[in-house]
Amino acid sequence: MTTQILTTKRRLILYDDTLTSHASRELFTVRHWARHGPLRGAGGGRGNTWIVAGERDEWVLRHYHRGGLAAYFSKDHYLWTGRERTRPWREWQLLALLYKEGLPVPQPVAAQVVRLGPWYRGDLITRRISDSRSLAACLRNTRIELIPWRAIGTCIRRFHDAGVYHADLNAHNILINTRNEIFVIDFDRSERRTPRVLWQEANLGRLLRSMRKLSTPGLAEGHAWSALREGYNGKPG
Repeated sequence: MTTQILTTKRRLILYDDTLTSHASRELFTVRHWARHGPLRGAGGGRGNTWIVAGERDEWVLRHYHRGGLAAYFSKDHYLWTGRERTRPWREWQLLALLYKEGLPVPQPVAAQVVRLGPWYRGDLITRRISDSRSLAACLRNTRIELIPWRAIGTCIRRFHDAGVYHADLNAHNILINTRNEIFVIDFDRSERRTPRVLWQEANLGRLLRSMRKLSTPGLAEGHAWSALREGYNGKPG
């Protein structure tokens, strides 16, 4: 990975020049990608995430959108408090570091921050994890005992041991490929922290709540969750 930074008066673009031969604002527009082929929406988001045909493989383009009550006031504008505090910048830097450390995350391709007076908007492009489905999709379409729960627990423990706090650890942000390898995506607002049981258990609790919303009542607390906890605690299967 070779990170390059392109700056203009209003725009900042971070990109990996081993993955893309050029960086421009067009990379972050749906209109640009629509000219190169059909667009596919990526499930689990707010209609702001697209799968596009990259230079050598598929990429995921995500526009930063607000959630919750803040979305009623502004869908995609954030208060500017400095370059290093913008969400695309922070997520890019974290992903680049985690990918370099060998943790199972998508490789960042490019990130954009557009300054609009006291506000900014942002976008992020990552390489798509091929041949994968989210845990949420598996809960809807796969027999629960066939999901690799221990592997999921082991994967989460790797992140926690590395001090990675995921701000939105839920079933949509855990991917499972056809080889039952586990990946974690969407590190917006995530950060490195000193490992502590309190925030680690809160992370797991957030995942459990999302599983309860997507699965038959009781299944999440039964075989699935106990197997995940066994993997998380390092117990053999």
